[in-house]
Amino acid sequence: MFFELGARERGGEKFADIILQRCVSYFRNLHLTALLEKRGYTVVNPYKVTQLCGNKLLTTLALTKAKIPTPKTYVAFTKESALEALDKMGYPAMLKPVVGSWGRLIIPLKDRETAGAVLEEREYMFPLYQVYYLQEMVKRPPRDIRVFVIGDEAVTGIYRYSFLDIKTNIARGGKAEPCRITPELQELSLKAAEAVGSGILGVDMMETDEGIVVHEINHTIEFQATATVTKVNIPKYIVGYLLRKARK
Repeated sequence: MFFELGARERGGEKFADIILQRCVSYFRNLHLTALLEKRGYTVVNPYKVTQLCGNKLLTTLALTKAKIPTPKTYVAFTKESALEALDKMGYPAMLKPVVGSWGRLIIPLKDRETAGAVLEEREYMFPLYQVYYLQEMVKRPPRDIRVFVIGDEAVTGIYRYSFLDIKTNIARGGKAEPCRITPELQELSLKAAEAVGSGILGVDMMETDEGIVVHEINHTIEFQATATVTKVNIPKYIVGYLLRKARK
């Protein structure tokens, strides 16, 4: 497809009034959604939600503004200031790209020497990777929790396990098991989804000694493993949500 940016009318696209955005590329998803919304279509998830959830820094800002517990996080823009932030936060810590998925470019930093070497390498990468998003290494079980929020309902959840490394992503070999949605998980996941604008979202959380923290929200949820282990018909909930929005 191609679009004329100055056009105000819908072109020859054969779309209905509401569009489910499933593109896994964050930047293509974001820009295509902006184009479609400008032409008068309703897109799920909308541009504003995608922009927030696709950027860890912006997501954390939205969550903390809503007073939702998150891991301790610092952001720096030079190697020197990043090392100072790490000295204040303490080791071990995590360096994460502000934009990225499937656990790629997430690096555990065990000490200052390791951090210096990793940050030195990042200085030669694309400028986006020189926004240093630094997060505490949360003491948790070898798992995290993903709750699937569709509209105003937490429809199901899974534990994502990894015994090989700290990354629990299913795409990287993590294993899924059903997770019962407790009142605490329901309240926290719905509140987190509302903080970024709501929609069809995967709210990622971790269990700590001080309680559950939210560390990420996924705006293009993958659900094959979840549907398999939970037996919940996630596409049915998605279609129902779209139909309700289309009737408004």
